[in-house]
Amino acid sequence: MISRIKDFEFLWIQEFDKTQKVFKHIPDKALPQAVDPSGRTLGRLAWHIATTIPEMMGQTGLSVAGPAHTEPVPATMLEIRQAYERAGLSVLEAVKSQWTDATLEVTDAMYGQTWKRGYTLTALIFHQIHHRAQMTVLMRQAGLPVPGLYGPAREEWAQWGLPVPAV
Repeated sequence: MISRIKDFEFLWIQEFDKTQKVFKHIPDKALPQAVDPSGRTLGRLAWHIATTIPEMMGQTGLSVAGPAHTEPVPATMLEIRQAYERAGLSVLEAVKSQWTDATLEVTDAMYGQTWKRGYTLTALIFHQIHHRAQMTVLMRQAGLPVPGLYGPAREEWAQWGLPVPAV
């Protein structure tokens, strides 16, 4: 659980940048890609990541700029990226300016449970990582290159001057 604003800032910037990196690799034509007809599409997952930031943080009383959970998925990845960037920068600024390390111990009703705000920030980061991972699978299914996030992706090994690992 995050216990210092400084730690949230460090982790959020890292994961925010990784999500933007993935988003930049998704062309509009791939937004309808889904694992099956009943699954979320690539566009829906990206939009869900963007809309969850103000939705989740709103439950703590923190006002964060960004799209509402009820807004329809935009038609372009540019619109999704812009909404995500606005929400992602807004949550960082709001936490840094309105909360303190002590605030992270305050509890809120969250999804039928009670969470400390430090846990809510941790969950926000993990939520983003979880759905970003789902997105990379859909990107592979769509034949798109996937950027390396915690090390090189298959396409990047050669760029690093390394042999592609055997599968």
